[in-house]
Amino acid sequence: MSADIKDDLQPYDDINVTPMLDLAYVLLVVFIILTTASVQGVRVESPVTAAANNLARPQTKAITITADGAVYLDAYPVTMEQLATSLAQMKAANPNLPVVLKGDARAQYETVMQVLEVAKKLDITEIGLVTKRAGT
Repeated sequence: MSADIKDDLQPYDDINVTPMLDLAYVLLVVFIILTTASVQGVRVESPVTAAANNLARPQTKAITITADGAVYLDAYPVTMEQLATSLAQMKAANPNLPVVLKGDARAQYETVMQVLEVAKKLDITEIGLVTKRAGT
């Protein structure tokens, strides 16, 4: 036998794990991307207005009201009591707590007023209403 063939027939002393690690890293990246892509807010159809320059600040809390009257605080479903408790805790941490109210155009007005009453009782004065720009 020649020396090249004889070297190929020798058993390996170690296993090359680089391809396996490459595959593990790719799977990890895919998992992270798919997990973060599936976390979304609550979809509502916002009403249309010409004055739609209400931009939220980074510390802004979002309250969403769906067409069926469900209330969400930062994409988590809450009751009015839970909303009041959570907002009170946030208001204690940040006295100038900005809140954005994102209501579906078909939401019952009574639910919107209940949320605004909770904000008024907690003395939250920075409230923005999310709308769509007219013509878009």
